[in-house]
Amino acid sequence: MENGINQLFRVPETRQRIFRTLGLLICYRLGFQIPIPGMAPEFLRQTGEQNIFGLLSALSGGAIGQTTVFALGIMPFISASIIFSMMTKVSPALEAVAKEGASGQKKINQWTRLATVPIALVQAIFIYTGVFLPGRAEMVDVSMRDSSVGLFFVVVTALVGGALLVMWIGELITEYGVGNGASLIIMAGIIATLPSSLWSIKESPDFWQIMLFLSAVWMVTIFAVVFMHKGARRIPIQYARLTRGRRVYGGQRHYLPIKVNMAGVMPIIFASVLFVIPGVLFTWLGWTTLQNAFQDQTGFIYVTVYLALIFSFCFFWNRLMFQPEEIANNLREHGSFIPGIRPGQKTAEYLSNVLTRITMVGAAFLAIVAVAPAFITKDSGMTQSMQYFVTGTSVLIVVGVALELVDKLNAQLVMKAYDGGEPAEGASGAGAGWAKARGKAD
Repeated sequence: MENGINQLFRVPETRQRIFRTLGLLICYRLGFQIPIPGMAPEFLRQTGEQNIFGLLSALSGGAIGQTTVFALGIMPFISASIIFSMMTKVSPALEAVAKEGASGQKKINQWTRLATVPIALVQAIFIYTGVFLPGRAEMVDVSMRDSSVGLFFVVVTALVGGALLVMWIGELITEYGVGNGASLIIMAGIIATLPSSLWSIKESPDFWQIMLFLSAVWMVTIFAVVFMHKGARRIPIQYARLTRGRRVYGGQRHYLPIKVNMAGVMPIIFASVLFVIPGVLFTWLGWTTLQNAFQDQTGFIYVTVYLALIFSFCFFWNRLMFQPEEIANNLREHGSFIPGIRPGQKTAEYLSNVLTRITMVGAAFLAIVAVAPAFITKDSGMTQSMQYFVTGTSVLIVVGVALELVDKLNAQLVMKAYDGGEPAEGASGAGAGWAKARGKAD
């Protein structure tokens, strides 16, 4: 592992990308020290922990409820990306644009950026009415408490501008850094609040017991997340054998991997966002009983609705992103088939049945990850902020992004090996073997 890290910093391009990523993430975190103009300085604290926006803040890389310009985080851009990802599978016009290659992807990226603006505007208005307006007496400076229009304009403009700036930082990381910028921003937002959460329980008499408990839960959760993240069903694909003159082409067997957790954390994000809406609605209407039912994470109503949403979104997302009919047609057009399965409709039915079983397992895993930690930490005495780090959702995001980052760094080392550089230990065998073989040929 030490040799691999040394190799990363020996390559100038990789070293520069790592430092750019770290610098941009630092700039992103500095935005949480800039308060919205007109806000009371003494109110610069996380209020999302005491209301329904706490988990949503953890999933967005922001701090909803905090009076800073980056409070919305990367959520508006992620929402726009999810919308266009689904629309490219539903709309024939957008699907045709997506199949144009690099130019089509460039157009979709531009439309995603433009769609981020109205989404950020709606979310800013939603947060203003749900957090800033009820807490005006405490949050707002004395000079602005009597100006509703001015307060609305300042808060919404600051939140929208901060969301667009976070989107720009994320795209800079994706283009000039290492890994996906939006994913790294979410991971940084989760990890950055861990020290303050640990500091909040340092005076507790059960501090070391809580730390041992957290370490055990994290180890088990990380093992389960990595196991499920790497798990996949490999479907054998046989290519037809073609004879051209004296040469025989094809006839090789490859595999079509179907990941167990294909949807990732998307179903949990969808379910968490939808849970915010009835909570705010019941708060406005004054229905305290239903409001408490939707906030009790171990209650029957909360768990039942949450599980139903996770299973529904998991099946919806997998069916949208993995279409058996399209894959079956592509296999038949390229002369490929699944051994023992007739090409065409039978192949589509077989892939559909496999996808249903895999999705059921993945949805059950996500449901356990989302619900079980609330029961584990119910009587542990931990603060609300610490419970977010125990939840499998946060661990799922951090571990998934970390594994993706490792794959990106390994790809950088393999590219360097193919360019004739010194292959790093632990890099892909193909890259290292190619470099050694070319060295012998030379």
